[in-house]
Amino acid sequence: MNENIISLISDDKKSIVKIEKGELISFKVDEHEFIHQKGNKGWRKSDDEMFPVIGPLDKNNFRMHTKNGDAIQDQHGLLRELDYSLISSDENSVKFKKKYTKNTKIKNSKFPAKSTEELLFWPFNFTFEKNFSLKNNVLNIDFIILSEIGMPFMLGYHPAFLLSDTGKETLVSGDQKITLHDIYKVGHNAFPVLNIDTIILKNIEKPNLEITTKGFNNFMLWTEVDNMLCIEPISQYTSYTDQKFSEENMRLSEGKNHFSFKVKVL
Repeated sequence: MNENIISLISDDKKSIVKIEKGELISFKVDEHEFIHQKGNKGWRKSDDEMFPVIGPLDKNNFRMHTKNGDAIQDQHGLLRELDYSLISSDENSVKFKKKYTKNTKIKNSKFPAKSTEELLFWPFNFTFEKNFSLKNNVLNIDFIILSEIGMPFMLGYHPAFLLSDTGKETLVSGDQKITLHDIYKVGHNAFPVLNIDTIILKNIEKPNLEITTKGFNNFMLWTEVDNMLCIEPISQYTSYTDQKFSEENMRLSEGKNHFSFKVKVL
């Protein structure tokens, strides 16, 4: 038994969530698994966060300008290089946090194979909370960012969902229908679904999923294989242009910012 894995069980006992060191590794309802399993083809993780930046920064020489000076960041930010600590847990909820002290140098796991930058840093203090709660067939994940007012940031959540490996799944967002082939064609930039808070994954041989968010207002979709799909809520889509990464193109903190991600099994 892995002591790092926390299990949540719904009141009706039909839903089970497993979390390992803050990472969502399983969401089962009536024995149907909905989360991509690490070790399968596609991606080495099952979920992750993108903060305080989304997207690659190599064209920006890995530098980002802020009012507190220039920062060195790599693709999708430095939050993923930090470890979660457990705040509290009970039968159907658990809370984690990461805390960062400004200008602390963090080892970049992409160096040297995929990056020229060995150390990353951010010129602001922040605390990042990730809270899970399970209520029967609904999983809620809340993100709370505590920082000084005016800190620039982007936020993205990067969960991977388990597919049938047939390539036949589709997504519905408003009047838009999206196929896996549509997503493949966009490639590494990820398929944008903008100015919307809800998207439905039409599964094969198991129930569909309705994903609803608050605070993000956008999604991007990414996969290179038929057996998994990343459905990622994002505060902004950064792949349209070679935009400069500076606080002029980011959200500014209100001191406490709250985002939520809800998965409902239909």
